Amino acid sequence: MNIKVRIVKLLMEFEEGKYSNLLLNDYFREHGHELTRGEKAFITEVFYGVIRNLIFLDYQIDKRSKKVHRRWLRNMLRLSMYQAYFMNSDEAGIAWEATELTNEKLGTYVGGFVNGILRNFFREMEEEENFLRENDALDIFYSYPRWFYEKVVAEYGEEAEEVLKSYKRIPSMSVRVNTLKYSEEEFEEFLDRKNIKIIKYIEGGVYYLDSGSLIDTPEFKSGKIVPQDGASFLAARTLGAKAGERVLDTCSAPGTKSMVLAEDMKNEGTITSLDIHNHKVRLIRRSAKRMGVEIVEAKKLDAREVAELNTEFDKILVDAPCSGYGVIRKKPEALYNKDMESVEELANLQYEILTAASKVLKVGGELVYSTCTIFKEENTDNAAKFLAENPNFEAVSIELPGNIKGKFDHLGGFNIDYTEEHLDGFYIIKFKKNS
Repeated sequence: MNIKVRIVKLLMEFEEGKYSNLLLNDYFREHGHELTRGEKAFITEVFYGVIRNLIFLDYQIDKRSKKVHRRWLRNMLRLSMYQAYFMNSDEAGIAWEATELTNEKLGTYVGGFVNGILRNFFREMEEEENFLRENDALDIFYSYPRWFYEKVVAEYGEEAEEVLKSYKRIPSMSVRVNTLKYSEEEFEEFLDRKNIKIIKYIEGGVYYLDSGSLIDTPEFKSGKIVPQDGASFLAARTLGAKAGERVLDTCSAPGTKSMVLAEDMKNEGTITSLDIHNHKVRLIRRSAKRMGVEIVEAKKLDAREVAELNTEFDKILVDAPCSGYGVIRKKPEALYNKDMESVEELANLQYEILTAASKVLKVGGELVYSTCTIFKEENTDNAAKFLAENPNFEAVSIELPGNIKGKFDHLGGFNIDYTEEHLDGFYIIKFKKNS
């Protein structure tokens, strides 16, 4: 099957509501043996690239025709325009291949229509950026919903355009070494053998790499290494869980943060890992088994109901459900399925979970609140509200590796922000219960 036809098929499945990362992983698991490493890389870049730039690409199509209703046709135009504009590929070759594939699928009349649309776009595309800038349409140029664009401008001011550009950057592959099964020295020797280069290292065993070809390796399958972003790793590591403690991970699935906690605890003590879905609880259990973790107790429970556990905990991690705007490099669809009302609803949910968790923390215990998003409603505002309403808690200082970019807020919480090239956008703050 032609590579571009494969991408069109994937984009059509994405439009049906499937998560982009799960969709692509499943596709490669089923069809990866049919593809070269270069073909996988091309599919990955174009598939994610189209999703990241969907608003811009659809604007360009609709500007030139109001007749593109067939999903196959629209996606062929999207990926062709993406190749030309964002990958600087040969325009004549792009137009020829799109026309031929459309001829085969929909007939020569539609093929000619595609050729005309693309040729028109190619002639005018160098003028598009200036036109959109002059017409206050950077939301279209960077492919963000208008409300999101205005929110970023309001919150970040002169830095807004750098924020918008940053979260369209192509992400790097990141993995963490499972120290219960493997050592960093062994992993680095493995990378040397594979000729894979380290782009960034985070103390504790997280590596950003120049290749994503690790999924099919025995090291990956046996749980010696696990895919994880450095930001979520640092949220778990900041808790400072110790051997023998009783720890609660309120919103655990898929379990990667619980596994970090287990490593910090030397596999001694108890970690109660919660999720509201049975299938995700099973996922946590499978992850623990694969990674050799024996102290995780995965349970189905709404984190707002943690009082039902009838237990007090030494440490609690509240990595709360959020809008996900800090991870849109990896999950770009988050931009298209939420709005400001969703942000406010999620902020309320996060606060309810944080408040419920705080009541089952021992006096003298510590709690980390974190989110993978970039707006103050879900981050600093929630933390400030919690401290104001719970005077028996204080924010305590946290330390992060020196090579992590971002800034502290006035409470002592840390925003891994748009200046960080590799890690997800994240907010981390730590509280201590004094009475």
